[in-house]
Amino acid sequence: QVQLVESGGGSVQPGGSLRLSCAASGFTLSNFAIGWLRQVPGKEREGLSCIGSDGNTVYVDSVKGRFTISRDHAKNTVYLQMNSLKPEDTAVYYCAAGLDCGLGSFASWGQGTQVTVFS
Repeated sequence: QVQLVESGGGSVQPGGSLRLSCAASGFTLSNFAIGWLRQVPGKEREGLSCIGSDGNTVYVDSVKGRFTISRDHAKNTVYLQMNSLKPEDTAVYYCAAGLDCGLGSFASWGQGTQVTVFS
């Protein structure tokens, strides 16, 4: 059974950090592109970062220099290190797996983890 499980969300003050984890079961995560996306109620889901099966990474401009995506092959897990968090980063964060980093390619999704940045 293919499954992605996110963890690591929580509440932090502006300027704080969180590390999100996306653990995979039922498939080898490194064989696929893994993306991190987020969604605020009433808004479209936003792609943030992706790591391809070749290890190449991409970031949306709003998180460049603040967020870092990485992969641990032994743990079959992808991480999103989030630094310098801002209130506008508040959202439900999802990881997803697909054949490439195109938004339309993501076929398997986790259940999401809430990130709240508040003063």
